[in-house]
Amino acid sequence: MTVEETKDQCEELQTSFLESRELIIAANRGPVTFSTSEDGDSQFKRGKGGLVTALLGLCLQAEATWIACAQSEAGATWQAGNVPLSVDGKSVRVEFLSPDPAAYHGYYNVISNPLLWFLQHSMWDLSRAPVIDRDTWQAWEQYVAINQMFAEAIVGRVFAAPGPKLVMLQDYHLYLVGQAIRDRVRRPRRPAVLHFVHNPWPGPEYWCVLPPVMRQAILHGLCGVGLLGFQTHEDGLNFIRTCETHLPGAFVNLKRSRVWYRHHTTHVQDFPISINVEALKELSRSLDVATHRHELEEAVGNRQLILRIDRVEPSKNIVRGFQAYAEMLELHPEHRGQVTFVAILVPSRLEVGEYQAYLDEITRIAGRINTQYGSSEWEPIRLLIGENYPRAVAAMQLYDVLVVNSIADGMNLVAMEGPTVNQRDGVLVLSERTGASQRLAAGATVISPYDVFATGHAIHQGLTMPLEERQQRANRLRWLIERDDINIWLCRQLDTVLKLNL
Repeated sequence: MTVEETKDQCEELQTSFLESRELIIAANRGPVTFSTSEDGDSQFKRGKGGLVTALLGLCLQAEATWIACAQSEAGATWQAGNVPLSVDGKSVRVEFLSPDPAAYHGYYNVISNPLLWFLQHSMWDLSRAPVIDRDTWQAWEQYVAINQMFAEAIVGRVFAAPGPKLVMLQDYHLYLVGQAIRDRVRRPRRPAVLHFVHNPWPGPEYWCVLPPVMRQAILHGLCGVGLLGFQTHEDGLNFIRTCETHLPGAFVNLKRSRVWYRHHTTHVQDFPISINVEALKELSRSLDVATHRHELEEAVGNRQLILRIDRVEPSKNIVRGFQAYAEMLELHPEHRGQVTFVAILVPSRLEVGEYQAYLDEITRIAGRINTQYGSSEWEPIRLLIGENYPRAVAAMQLYDVLVVNSIADGMNLVAMEGPTVNQRDGVLVLSERTGASQRLAAGATVISPYDVFATGHAIHQGLTMPLEERQQRANRLRWLIERDDINIWLCRQLDTVLKLNL
């Protein structure tokens, strides 16, 4: 079956599935951000990213409500109502929750980030952190309370009108919502509930980081949904094993990927997320991208380009990536002056101390490498800090080697975006600890994120690889990515809901 035939079937499935069902999406952030103009009118701006684009695409085909926490005073004032999505008048009902700011801080900045996020990426230095203290427990109560707020808002929509509903919960902010819905809604009004976890799920031994009350509440909450989606097969197996180890009363079936708990079956499956290929290609042809590409070509000159694009997060392993580059320059001095490492870094969660400290460490090592190996004519590492997606797309068109060496990543979409728009048959150096490696290993050079020697060697191989081999790898990567774009990811979830008769 061709890619086009698969996409046609996907569109037919979405249309038939949603024509008789109301869709309720719940996520920490909404699909739009609100602001207030000088004359006092509410203005909205559509959110960025493939996930928002794909889910809003579903909203165009169904009666849909998106429930999220307000991110501004204007959003809190809006609270609920229809937002137009297209020129033909189609809209999505957006409902914003407005928790107390102190409660939101505990829910988001203490429990969700960093506690759960660091845990799921196996990032805690366990000899020192985390420290579960009184403030953590207070924040946990706030996490519970806001999850209950989400559940109540969803249940309100379930009872607002007759007919079947599909609830799509997103990520680690809402782990308790599924069971809370189940507790509030009985058959036959109970909706089908699908929860997708975008982050990795570590093995059961690492979940001992959390006190039993917290981890059992999370597992209890997730075992209230009908279908639980993960990025990789390994993540799903780890969840089932975590239930087997830490959830009293749970019965697991690894072969059939199921957890039976309190007279209810939770089906566990991997749905590797992807990108919106067509939208990315369209952006790559824009004047804005062309302008940035010209500026980068002027800056890099005739040198080969090594590229990385990351949020400033410890899990992205940026420091080791620079160490690997220094290792290559030491072992292969012929590259000195002939290559530039451009790192496009987007600051993230700088209100969390660990993130600010990591940004400082990144700038220090980049400065040290530039001092040790650079000259008045050559800067080995060029840091570009700030969020500018067209600039990132322009850089992806130009790389000879793309480095994605994350310690842990649910997926890592840069590993898919790069090969999609690259114009130089560039080589992808990819960490085995990214979800993307499950799909892209056949066309990438796969490395351990901890091995800076092997990573440096992989970068050298990419820079010196024969053109024919580069082309074969690049074509393979493009085919793998285009075959399963973001719409196929959604359709597989809908198809599974149908097959399981949820």
